Amino acid sequence: MRILCTNDDGIHAPGLKIIEQIARELSDDVWVVAPELDQSGVSHSLSLNDPLRLREVGPRHFAVRGTPTDCVIMGARHILGEKRPDLVLSGVNKGRNVAEDVVYSGTIAGALEGTILGLPSFALSQEFSIETREKPLWDTALKFGPSILRKVIDAGVPKDTVINVNFPACTADEVKGVRVTRQGKRNLGFLKVDQRRDGRGNPYFWIGFERLAKVDVPAEGTDLWALASRYVSVTPLRLDRTDEAFSAALTSTLK
Repeated sequence: MRILCTNDDGIHAPGLKIIEQIARELSDDVWVVAPELDQSGVSHSLSLNDPLRLREVGPRHFAVRGTPTDCVIMGARHILGEKRPDLVLSGVNKGRNVAEDVVYSGTIAGALEGTILGLPSFALSQEFSIETREKPLWDTALKFGPSILRKVIDAGVPKDTVINVNFPACTADEVKGVRVTRQGKRNLGFLKVDQRRDGRGNPYFWIGFERLAKVDVPAEGTDLWALASRYVSVTPLRLDRTDEAFSAALTSTLK
């Protein structure tokens, strides 16, 4: 089995080494194509107005001056030649990708692009806490990642579905198990705009995340709930975002 690994944290990110270790539990034919620079939050952006620069950093390891989407396309359509990958793994992201994160995440986008290319694809992310922010508990992903991938691959991944896997911010021994979940929803207002001044007094802005005073208890069965309860969250996400119920209502309305 030929595996293509990518991420959004960049070619030198610690989590990329973790995804490669997980991949090597499944195959010895592993290729790494990752962004030259950190591409967190770029979502499914595709470089159309700028050329892509490709750099070989080691045997079967390549850096692309572009997005995770660019990396998967370059890997599957150019670097690997005529023999395309059988599987795409994106991650392991430093930080969870749940709820609204799936819209912004470059990690999710890398896996989505694999799905668009017709390949079974997984996004993997390791949640961290305030205490483990500087040293995420990568061993949790290492312990549970390979077995989850094997079982899902054996079961068969639907053609237009990407598998989003999130590991909780606890040691492997503290994990209670694995749960298949649905995408959750956070409180409104978790994004904030931070205005500052540069040395000349001109304003500039950072988009960041706000810690809310009151946090709702996540709905049971969601990805947020699973991580809060120390379960590994496995969420199948579909490419087709059509709202079938509202489509039926619109059909009657727009006759």
